[in-house]
Amino acid sequence: MDINNFDFKGKKVLIRVDFNVPMDKNRQVTDDTRLRGAVPTLKHVLNVGGAVILMSHLDRPLKKLLEDGTIDRNKYTLRNVVKPLSDLLGVEVKFCDETVGEMAQKMSKDLKQGEVLLLENTRFYAGEEKGDEALAKSMAALGDFYINDAFGAAHRAHSSTTVVAHYFDKDHKCFGYLMKAELDHAKKLTDNPERPFVAVTGGAKVSDKILILEKLLGEVDHLIIGGGMAYTFIKAQGGSVGNSLVEEDRINTALELLEKAKKLGVKIHLPVDSIVADAFDNAANTQMLKSDQIPSGWMGLDIGSEAIKEFVEVIKGAKTILWNGPMGVFEMPNFAQGTHAIAQAIADRTKKGAFSLIGGGDSAAAVNQMGLGDDVSFVSTGGGAMLELLEGKELPGVAAVMS
Repeated sequence: MDINNFDFKGKKVLIRVDFNVPMDKNRQVTDDTRLRGAVPTLKHVLNVGGAVILMSHLDRPLKKLLEDGTIDRNKYTLRNVVKPLSDLLGVEVKFCDETVGEMAQKMSKDLKQGEVLLLENTRFYAGEEKGDEALAKSMAALGDFYINDAFGAAHRAHSSTTVVAHYFDKDHKCFGYLMKAELDHAKKLTDNPERPFVAVTGGAKVSDKILILEKLLGEVDHLIIGGGMAYTFIKAQGGSVGNSLVEEDRINTALELLEKAKKLGVKIHLPVDSIVADAFDNAANTQMLKSDQIPSGWMGLDIGSEAIKEFVEVIKGAKTILWNGPMGVFEMPNFAQGTHAIAQAIADRTKKGAFSLIGGGDSAAAVNQMGLGDDVSFVSTGGGAMLELLEGKELPGVAAVMS
């Protein structure tokens, strides 16, 4: 199952990567983290004499059809990834306008040793997200080996991530370096982590994080909660949160989690103060107030200076750190201070020997935005997949390669 034990010389290697990368309005890649993450696996296959056939999805084009009911192929094509990927690999990447079909078969068959072919967006096919067997079989026919290196999509039982693996026996399928690194680093959190273990969670909604919060309460020593989700907890405790984001139907859930933490001896840290605004706008009027004393018409959009001070102190004592979710609306510069302070604190603590895992999504974006990606132990490429893995769920894309 180890990629280093396979002989790819003269073989066609079908690799599922995650090239679901952000692009600007001109369809230029704005963050190549996921492209760079795939490079070690691709270079290994090329260096040992294999030919590489790449599959990936990009966004959800079938959910965003044009008015005439067709796919916006110009917007969601993977063709825009060809140049940056070619530059990273130092190899001219060929492109196929389809994922399966006669053209894909011919281009794959004609591919020579040391060459790379990128297939079109797998999600241009309705069967992809349904895990269609016929589609997966057509994909499998393109290669002699299958490598899954798309951790960001490993929690999806799609044709290209899971079903395709069933058409290869255990001697012809494995994980790529990125996938293995993701799984190995997650184990450091789940298998006897060094203590104190501090988890920092944020983001908008409690409902998105209930399972991970419940799981973490049984694992961590400290749980820091910031972002929009904090106000549901503060309101549950009787605080006034004004127009801050609150999930009324999760008030009881918040109380149950607070009670569970108390029983387990886990310290939950909520922001004592917040930067509040009179509108959801970077140019809005702002002030700093106690998080449980926010008047009507104002909303908390970032943690305040006292909260930053407390959270940073907790992080300073950690030996294991998990961070998933921003502390505020960090896309707006005026509400990014808390998220940036947490990122810096985690990087500083990592330099002093702590193990830190950044759980994908907005947290990964914040760390990379600040140029701190190399100053933490590991930045996950898959927010949803990492959360499900840490929740204890089996990832279909992982299980299919291991079976």
